Amino acid sequence: MCKKFLTTVVSFLGLILVAKGDPLAVGTAVPDVTASDQNGQNVVLKDVFAKGTTLVYFYPKADTPGCTKQACSLRDDWSVLSGKGIQVLGVSGDKPESQKKFEEKYKLPFTLVADPEGKVAAAFGVPFMGGFAKRMSFLVKDGKVVWNMLSASTTDHAKDVVKAFDALPK
Repeated sequence: MCKKFLTTVVSFLGLILVAKGDPLAVGTAVPDVTASDQNGQNVVLKDVFAKGTTLVYFYPKADTPGCTKQACSLRDDWSVLSGKGIQVLGVSGDKPESQKKFEEKYKLPFTLVADPEGKVAAAFGVPFMGGFAKRMSFLVKDGKVVWNMLSASTTDHAKDVVKAFDALPK
């Protein structure tokens, strides 16, 4: 009984430590990770990054108030973001089916990545507990993190990203 309890406690503490990795810092090479999108198709992040500047934003759960505000901020300023050549990947612990419903309900024009095991979150050092990623964002250019926001806004997210992009060296 005592041994089983200790094993459970040690396992739980291990999960906490894994979930609290350091987020990728500016200048860090981005990880080579593959996950499913809202359509169940594989998304190879390395291939997406090769196509241009990419915002990778993590959010806790699809179709919840804060996450909806954040996604709609990006949707509403989509013409500005895409006009600057910024691709967007939204990542949460939801399954593809939930991501698809979220995309359709709010007419989101960007890819949503399903990360139920937290492997994309772990690769970026985003805390992931109980299936929920912490709200964080990373702007990736030429295979490296060029900006990060470790406590991303919900209502002004797009404006924050555009401001960071515009401040990057050209």
